[in-house]
Amino acid sequence: MSSFSELINQPKPVLIDFFADWCGPCKAVAPILHNVKGQFGDQVSILKIDVDKNQALAAKYQIRGVPTLMIFKEGKQIWRQSGVVPESELSRILKETI
Repeated sequence: MSSFSELINQPKPVLIDFFADWCGPCKAVAPILHNVKGQFGDQVSILKIDVDKNQALAAKYQIRGVPTLMIFKEGKQIWRQSGVVPESELSRILKETI
């Protein structure tokens, strides 16, 4: 298995969804991410990180609330937002980063 730093250090955008199973808004993000993956295919990687199972990683990135979405490109964080992000906004941001 690749390390987190290897996963985010790609030339294409990597969208990270920090979530928790008990989080209602996180469940609302799941179909948005599914649609975005369908729209962008292999141009974007999407990773879901369960904050309860990955507490050290959540602490490292100062995740205070879920869902928190982050976009990395070549290892650098280029965007971050907590809460549910509308699909149209997420698509627009990803188009700008590809």
